[in-house]
Amino acid sequence: MKDISRRKFIEVSSLAVLGAVATHGKTLGMPAYIKNLGKPNSMFNGVQIGMITYSFRHLTNDAEQLLKYCIECNISGVELMGDPAEAFAGAPVAPTAPKWGEGSDPTAWKAYAKVLAPWRAQADMKRFEQLRKVYNNAGVKIYAYKPSALGLSNTDSEIHYACQAARALGASHVTVEYPDDLVHTKRLAAIASKYKVFVGYHGHLQQTFTLWDDALAQSKYNAINFDMGHYVAAGFDPQTFIRAKNKRIVSMHLKDRKNKQNGGANLPWGEGDTPIVEVLQQMAKLRHKFPATIELEYPVPKGSNEIKEVAKCVEFARKALKG
Repeated sequence: MKDISRRKFIEVSSLAVLGAVATHGKTLGMPAYIKNLGKPNSMFNGVQIGMITYSFRHLTNDAEQLLKYCIECNISGVELMGDPAEAFAGAPVAPTAPKWGEGSDPTAWKAYAKVLAPWRAQADMKRFEQLRKVYNNAGVKIYAYKPSALGLSNTDSEIHYACQAARALGASHVTVEYPDDLVHTKRLAAIASKYKVFVGYHGHLQQTFTLWDDALAQSKYNAINFDMGHYVAAGFDPQTFIRAKNKRIVSMHLKDRKNKQNGGANLPWGEGDTPIVEVLQQMAKLRHKFPATIELEYPVPKGSNEIKEVAKCVEFARKALKG
C-alpha cells in the first residue's frame, strides 16, 4: 500500500467498503445502510464509537492495513497505537506481536526501546501528518495516540515527541497507563501543556472513584482514559463515575466484563455485567462528547476473527443508540 498514491488508496478503500456491504454485511453484523457510501460512519446519535487499534494486534502492525480493517468494520474514529504509526513514519522494525494466549518477550522490547528513543528524538512529523491525511481522506479520525513514549523510564525528549506526533496525527490526547506517581504525572502534564495535548490516564482493576483526583488537580492537561469494563470488574458502577467525572474524561474504553462478585471475566458484549447499553444511552442523553472506544479483549470465538468481532461490537453500539 505504501507504493500507491493516496488517491488510489482511497479508491481501494472505497471498493473494500462496497465489497463488505455487498458480501459480508450479514456475516459481520454491519448495518444495512451507510450514510456516506464509501466511508465509515460510527457516530450514532451524537456518540462517537471508536476503536483502539490494539484490538487488531494479532493481525497486523501496518497502519494502512489497520485502516482497511476499520473501514470494513464501519469504524470512523480510532485510538492509534504507537507501533503502526511509528512504523509508517520509518521507525526501526518492532518485535513481532505475540499470538493469542502468548505473552510478549520483555527482553526484545527492552532492547527495542533503546533503539527507538534516538529515532524519536529526530522523527519527521511530516510522516505523521501524512498518515493523518490518509486516515482522514478515508473517513477515519485519529482522536487519540498511544505510543510507548510516556512511561517513567522515557526521557523528556520522548514525551515531547509523543505530544508532537499526537498533534501531527490530529489527536486531542495521548493515552498511557496510570503510573501512580504524581511526580511523573506532573512532568507529563507540563510537557503536554506546551502542545495543548491532553494526557489520558488509563486504568485497570486499580480504578476507583478517586484514583485520578490528585493528578487531575495538578493540571487541566491531565485527564481520564476511563475503562468501564475494568471498573465494573473492580466492583464499581460506571454510570455514577461518568456522571461525576465526564468533564475530565477524554475517551472511554468499552468492554463487557463480569462484576467482581461474578469473577470479572471478559466476555462477548451482552454476556457480561457491564451496562454498555445504559452508559451509551446516558452519553447520548447528556450529550457527552468524549468517544467510546471498543477494545477487543475477550477470546475470539471459534470460526470468527477479530474483524468480525469488532464489527459485532459496532453494531451492538449502533442498536443501543438508535433513535
